Amino acid sequence: MEHIIEVENLTKAFSNKIVLKDVNFSVKKGETFGFLGPSGSGKTTTIKILTSQLLHTKGDVKVFSEPIKKQNKHTYMKKIGVLTDNTTLYERLTIYDNLLMYCRLYNVNKKRIEEVLEDVNLLNAKKTIIQRLSKGMKQRVTLARALLHKPAILFLDEPTSALDPVNTKHIYEGLKKLNKEGTTIFLTTHDMHEAEEICDRVAFLHNGEIKLLDTPHNLRLRYSEGFISLTLKSGKVLTISNDGKGADKISDYMTRGELVSIHSNEPTLGDIFVRLTGSEL
Repeated sequence: MEHIIEVENLTKAFSNKIVLKDVNFSVKKGETFGFLGPSGSGKTTTIKILTSQLLHTKGDVKVFSEPIKKQNKHTYMKKIGVLTDNTTLYERLTIYDNLLMYCRLYNVNKKRIEEVLEDVNLLNAKKTIIQRLSKGMKQRVTLARALLHKPAILFLDEPTSALDPVNTKHIYEGLKKLNKEGTTIFLTTHDMHEAEEICDRVAFLHNGEIKLLDTPHNLRLRYSEGFISLTLKSGKVLTISNDGKGADKISDYMTRGELVSIHSNEPTLGDIFVRLTGSEL
């Protein structure tokens, strides 16, 4: 199966308001796909359609080569993992007991609990009652729950929005590990650094429409202005053309031991989004 998700002309309207308009994309089996855009752009609506929480207005949506509307919901939910903003936990139970319940539902060995808690950096807190946790810790518990059964597709809606940098990095490593083991990851985020860190390809969503879709590397090259910045020991910063004519200058500064650093000046995904849409994230 080359494509595990296929979306053609997806449109979603709430009353007279069109939230998604003729959206087209596909996700390859085994890749991490980023759906990027500011709040209100349609990211969460898309993920809720793909996870069978919402019906789309028109268009074709296939997951596992079968239309989403024809999926047996019970069977489908066993094959995917979901982390969204409306995921709930049992507040009076411990972290461990919450995950134990889902082990039984998914028929997963309870030894898996400690593995996923290690991935989200919560192993030492497994006996803590949920209602005593911070928002960020609860978010990590719901992510652990989504990982329990090693889903074929993991849908993540803003997975690190409430996390500090240390735990965010820990989550990234866990997601990369899961992806290497074969899980396809569909990620929505407005964090462009997050997309560059873990995504194989990204789509820019703005006002319900996809504006760009490619690898982060290709997008940065496409929007690069073709200049290189040189920082010298004197503190001076020089800008030269990246067309080969500046090679002698670089070589000369290196030979004289004056060169401190070279920067290619490729734009970030955030820079590209602002340039493309005229909107801040």
